[in-house]
Amino acid sequence: MFKRGALIVSCQALPDEPLYSSFIMGRMALAAKEGGADGIRANTVADITAIKEQVDLPIIGIIKKNYGENPVYITPTMTEVDALADAGVAIMACDATESQRPDGRSLEQFYTQCRQRYPHQLFMADCSTVAEMVNADRLGFDFIAPTLVGYTAQSQQDKIAADDFKILRDALAQCQHPVICEGNIDTPEKAAHVLALGCYAVVVGGAITRPQLITKKFKNRIEGKES
Repeated sequence: MFKRGALIVSCQALPDEPLYSSFIMGRMALAAKEGGADGIRANTVADITAIKEQVDLPIIGIIKKNYGENPVYITPTMTEVDALADAGVAIMACDATESQRPDGRSLEQFYTQCRQRYPHQLFMADCSTVAEMVNADRLGFDFIAPTLVGYTAQSQQDKIAADDFKILRDALAQCQHPVICEGNIDTPEKAAHVLALGCYAVVVGGAITRPQLITKKFKNRIEGKES
């Protein structure tokens, strides 16, 4: 399992992105390992399988799937949970926001079934507000994360790094389970800072594994635009 202070690299590419390929994600994970990554976060069983063929690092597994207009899309139902369990991920991450699941269940109902079916599986809560993180902590998620801050209706104006990471500091003060910082950690300085604040580990994604975003950041700086 991840050690305290771990760097976890998110190796993901969606269908509309240039690097969309399980083979490429496997090689990306290998490159991350060579750079010192302690773990990988990955989306879809196909990518997880390809990554496992390249590295022996612990994997946080998710399956992103949209069910109509429902806002919950990260491991939203037991169908995705079962698939990740079959894939053998170290940690299974799922949406732990206040939104109702696509099948009409509340988070508590969903999580209770997950625990009953997979009592030995580690679960990570992807949240968007401090209240959601505190609730996920109360329910018993093994890891709490602010992954969805800024991506939900209830957090649209929020940013993890705003006000010296106030959202993160509040979560750390109120949660008993380990907090893994994920979401818009786009510099080594931010990664080091959140660990210094007390996070158990940090996930970095686009700043390492999405070259189109990295290129855009350079281009914007050259042209004097905000990145």
